[in-house]
Formats: sequence, structure tokens, C-alpha cells
Amino acid sequence: MTIQTTLFSFVNRWECDENDHLNVQFYFSRFEEADRQFRLLSGLNETLVGARRVRHVRYHKELRTGDLITVQSSIAFDGPHMLTVVHEMREETTGALAATALDGYEPNANSAKTLRQRFKEFQTPMIAQAAPRGIPAGPAAAQRATLAGLEAKGAKIVYRGTVLPRDIGVDGKADDRFALSCCTDGVAHMWQRTPMTHAYLTEHGLGRVAVEMKLTWVTPLKTGDMMLVISGFTGVSGKTFSMRHHLFESRTGRLASVLDVVALTMDLSRRTAVDLPADAYQSINKMVID
Repeated sequence: MTIQTTLFSFVNRWECDENDHLNVQFYFSRFEEADRQFRLLSGLNETLVGARRVRHVRYHKELRTGDLITVQSSIAFDGPHMLTVVHEMREETTGALAATALDGYEPNANSAKTLRQRFKEFQTPMIAQAAPRGIPAGPAAAQRATLAGLEAKGAKIVYRGTVLPRDIGVDGKADDRFALSCCTDGVAHMWQRTPMTHAYLTEHGLGRVAVEMKLTWVTPLKTGDMMLVISGFTGVSGKTFSMRHHLFESRTGRLASVLDVVALTMDLSRRTAVDLPADAYQSINKMVID
């Protein structure tokens, strides 16, 4: 045994967003289920390797209504973390790679040899397509950020909400899909701060698209917690720009998670990336918080 098929799924129409493709929160929910199945098959658990430090996702091909999905999972000891679980999401009918996720763990360095032996039946080489590109591999450096400090740098609150029972995973904590859903609801307000407003995108037939994401959990959120998302831009280039979303528990100001994102604009007719307008580049560059 090496790579394991850990998910069989399907893109439902209700999971697709305004760009008519699978919303990123549902990529994360499928990786989460694939990970649960892989843990069962392989015996991987936190007692052996500690808690997952990051989930790093790259989007390679759009998934649209009716597409069939499979995920295959394995362990790559040559990945960017001491122990890296690689999930490969494919469109089943063509075999095309749609997305990849790297789950990063940092177990005790002295256990490396033991872990290699224990999981030898589940190992594969790291695939190049999954390697981090626009976001560093390690946990977010912003784990000590404060709400006041971010506001002082120019970050803005873009979402407020409550953790409901439906947002809780099997471990009793808010799951990845919940964190992503909060950020995707708030991100349009980030774009609205640039010249690429809703009106501009509609007029030019463009869509908002993420190409890479990294989720770092800092502390858990549980049922009934009030929370907010505060976001800022972290960089810009010719076609892409990056931003960072911080999820805080509202009552105490406790940081719960950080989502780093690389985004671009897509021509919705040609389904291809387009260059950022010069004024958008300049506008984002002036608002960078890092």
C-alpha cells in the first residue's frame, strides 16, 4: 500500500459560488473528510505526531456543477514539514488535478526514524504541484497579532458571526469549513476597498478567485462563541495579490485562526487570469499591512 483513495464525492450546484465553480469552503470540507478517512486507514493520530499545524491548499483546476471528485492521500517525508500528509483532489472523469492540500505536522525530531518505519506503507514522494508557491509553508507568523495592532496597521473588520452547532466538527471545535465560510463572506468587502469593486467586476465580466490558501489554527472556537474577521493586504504583483484574514473570538479578543490567501481576477468568459489594473496595483500596495 502507498497512496490511499480517501474520498468519493460530487459537486452540487448549491456549493458553487458567483463564479459558477466550487466555493473554497467546500474544498476544505472535502479535504477534512479525506483526512479523517486517512487517519483511520493509516493509524495517524495526535498522540503520535501532535496537532496539525497548517493546512496549505493550492487550486489547480476549477471544479464545476456535476463534476465527480476523488481524493487520494499519503505521507511525504520529503515535504516541507517534518511529517507532511498530501491530499490530491482530482476530477474523476478526466483524472485532472483540481487541488492539493498539505497538512503539516512537527513531531519530536527524535521520532523521525520511528515514524518513517511506522508509516512506510503509506509513503509516497512529494508531488511538485502541491509545493507552496505564493505563501510560506510554515504556520502563520501572525499568531501573536492583536485586534488593536491590526487596526493600527490599517486592517479592517469584514465579518462578524456566531459559531453555531452546525459549524462544529467531530472534535467539538469549529471546523475548517466554518473558518473558510467566514472569510469568503468577508472577502468581497476587501476587494471593495480597491478599484476592483463589485460594479467594476460586473462591468468587465470578471470574478474573484483564490489560487492558494494556508489555514493556521491558533486556538479553538466552540459553539456559542462570537467571532469576527479582520483582514489586510499583504502583497501585490502583476496578476496576483495576497491578503491575510484573522479570526478573533470577540468577547476576549483571542486569536483563533489565520488564513493567508493569494488571489487574482479571472475573465469569466475565457476562465483565465487577467492582469491587475494599474490603479488596483497602486491601491493595494498602499494598504499592505506587513
